[in-house]
Amino acid sequence: MTFTHPNQQEKQKTLLCVDDESIIRDLCAHVLSDYHVLVAQDGLEAEKILKTVEVDIVLSDVMMPNLDGLGLLNRIKEQHPDQAVILMTGYSDQNLILKALKAGADDFINKPINVLQLSTTVEKVFEKQKIRQELADLKHTDQLKNNFLGLISHKLKTPATAISLFIQNIAEGIEGPNDDNFQQMVAMVQTETAHLEQLIQDLLYFSEAILSEETLTLEPVDLGTLADSVSISLQTAALHNGVALETVIDPQLTQKPLMLNSQRINFAIRALLDNAIKFTPVGGSVRLTAKADSKQIKLLIEDDGIGIPLQELAKIFNKFYQIDPEHTGQVRGFGLGLYYAREFVRSMGGEVYIESQPGQGVTATIEFPLPV
Repeated sequence: MTFTHPNQQEKQKTLLCVDDESIIRDLCAHVLSDYHVLVAQDGLEAEKILKTVEVDIVLSDVMMPNLDGLGLLNRIKEQHPDQAVILMTGYSDQNLILKALKAGADDFINKPINVLQLSTTVEKVFEKQKIRQELADLKHTDQLKNNFLGLISHKLKTPATAISLFIQNIAEGIEGPNDDNFQQMVAMVQTETAHLEQLIQDLLYFSEAILSEETLTLEPVDLGTLADSVSISLQTAALHNGVALETVIDPQLTQKPLMLNSQRINFAIRALLDNAIKFTPVGGSVRLTAKADSKQIKLLIEDDGIGIPLQELAKIFNKFYQIDPEHTGQVRGFGLGLYYAREFVRSMGGEVYIESQPGQGVTATIEFPLPV
């Protein structure tokens, strides 16, 4: 079953028309009915709207009381340099036009307004804004690619070097089965090999996630049963780290299946549980709780580990960001788990929250609304 979540549909463009003449505001709303049109009667009212609403284009008169079009343009560009602004003016003052262009105006519309000019100018600026955004996205993607390639090289180098040195020592006769530290070296190589395999698996999965289509295949999923399955699969890792992993599943969840992509929700739960196990000290505990009320289903992953400092908490969902509590520079993984966990959950209509205090552990919450 293929289902496109409403969040993935292209949202309607929003335009803010600023003019002290109601007839102009009404004209803009009528001519530009394909857009979501907001109106303001001066620059000060427009500023208040822009603080609360995301607007694609501001269409403003130049001559207005309180705060005129040029003043509004300057204030907008100070706060949001990429905001598209079109000015409407009944004057052909070259000095005024030069000032507006220097301040970053995207285009002009002459008064009295020509309906055709209004619609074509707005369309042209939307296209220009789209191209500008695509160029910015390409630049950002290119930077991410460079960062990722550098990170891959660094992360793969450590285990590969350890394995290579061990094999080299055996080949040169330095290490042998009868040497005292041979078994210790074998154990280390086994650990590094397992880590290398995990890195490669992560790379394959992240590549698939990045290249996957926006349309998700959703199916009814019992979130409690799936969460329990993920927890069972991580019991060995928890025992290896000396951490007790407990699971409490509300039996009523079997009666409340959600339309989810099982692969993506599996990944999200695993990423959060894996982090909790990784950052909980020996002797600590991790608890996975799945519960539901009349409005939503929640998965809580709680640990009594080292916690997350406030300045780190705001960054943990960033791509490639990794917390390094020991300041060793040797944190394993690519720093993509939490980023994709939240992206995947959001793509299915849910949300991920993380709360923490240093020294008091972490509580991660996956939340999905129940279907009406």
